[in-house]
Amino acid sequence: MQARTGDALIVLDIGKTNVKLALVDAAGRMIAEERRPNAILRDGPYPHHDTDGIWEWMLATCRGFARRAQVSAIVPVTHGATAALVDDAGLVLPVLDYEAALPDLDYAALRPPYAETYSPLLPAGLNLGRQLAWLQQRHPEDFARARHILMYPQYWAWRLCGVAAGEATSLGCHTDMWDPVRQDYSALVERMGWESKLPPIAAPWAALGTLRAEVAEATGLPADCEVLCGIHDSNASLVRYLGRDGAAAPRTVLSTGTWLIAAAFGTSLDGLREDADMLANTNALGQPVACMRFMGGREFAALAGDQPASCSYLQLEQMVARGSMALPCFADSGGPFAGRAGSIEGRAPVDAGERFALATLYCVLMTDYCLDALGARGPITVEGSFTANPWFGPLLAGLRPQQALSYSDDASGTTCGGWLLRYRDATPPGASVFKAPRALAGLEAYRAKWREAVQQAGAPVAAAG
Repeated sequence: MQARTGDALIVLDIGKTNVKLALVDAAGRMIAEERRPNAILRDGPYPHHDTDGIWEWMLATCRGFARRAQVSAIVPVTHGATAALVDDAGLVLPVLDYEAALPDLDYAALRPPYAETYSPLLPAGLNLGRQLAWLQQRHPEDFARARHILMYPQYWAWRLCGVAAGEATSLGCHTDMWDPVRQDYSALVERMGWESKLPPIAAPWAALGTLRAEVAEATGLPADCEVLCGIHDSNASLVRYLGRDGAAAPRTVLSTGTWLIAAAFGTSLDGLREDADMLANTNALGQPVACMRFMGGREFAALAGDQPASCSYLQLEQMVARGSMALPCFADSGGPFAGRAGSIEGRAPVDAGERFALATLYCVLMTDYCLDALGARGPITVEGSFTANPWFGPLLAGLRPQQALSYSDDASGTTCGGWLLRYRDATPPGASVFKAPRALAGLEAYRAKWREAVQQAGAPVAAAG
């Protein structure tokens, strides 16, 4: 058996596609990491998250981690648009999947205006307020029985330590429940009578308590292991770029995974548009941040195929020269072109390399579009899964030579962000790797043609560059 190391932290990172547990030491070095799929269950009253499956897997994985390090804290980091209704014994209803259809609810009549929340009206359950209103209508007795409405990171914190808390980064993630300018609940919360079920708000780094006795026993973790309040995953990726006082020069962070979220520091909220799925998130310090997003990871997978193989520079050139382009969109949820059916214009790709090239070009053009719509300024840093794509950053930099672009050498900004909540005075490990712009003959003309095709399909298009 390996000797145990000193003080360490466990980050529970629940993304929409995968669940990860990371064991990280006090210096930010990864000791161990385990993953499992984030399955959606179809039994019960509606599609829902496999919370019991995650819980049992987490306990078993933590038992192994406890033998490798002296764990002093656990921090939950999860995707947004998700909440749990609990009483003192546990869930009163399964945790609803935000991609589930929610019929027979006139939600538009309930929600506050966009100017109050900067939360666009989204499909399915991507507005958490819609989910809660639907559950309240469909399951009134269970809803009334709930003692707490917990944002998803705080549900896991509560399950680990028994203390209920709210937290602004998840409340501020297109829920319709939060006013990002006032940093307080929106009118929807009072209108629906939810105030009494929403627990006091804590900072994401706040230690809510120590492990429940039965959790410590089941995992072998120390009884005094603290549980931090936790944070929304895309906001975790931003933590390393926030000064302690919140002051930051204009810059843009691209948090990439199932969603690609462009967060533009130093950009006014005045230019945000509801019809383009632009929104204001709230960062870990309680400040509004102008954002725009699309389901980049999912759309890339739809175009590249189940077994993607990287492409060559020549294949990228050939796709551009032929005018082969993907027009949005290739996911059912969110983004500036939500509701459109994706299509391929020109000759379709014929092999895995060409499919990878087309998917890369599509995500570059979509990201470039979002950055222009935001009016993003300053350097660009790419966090997350797209850092594994050798072409994404250089091609994007080629279209935006006025903005230096780098890849974070931490493939999971969410893990680093969770670690920084515990070690707030520490210097984040690793560095950003500058990506030189890669010239691709005809790329700017290709972008112009792509934007023209998008505009002809009916979407307002930002000016390039």
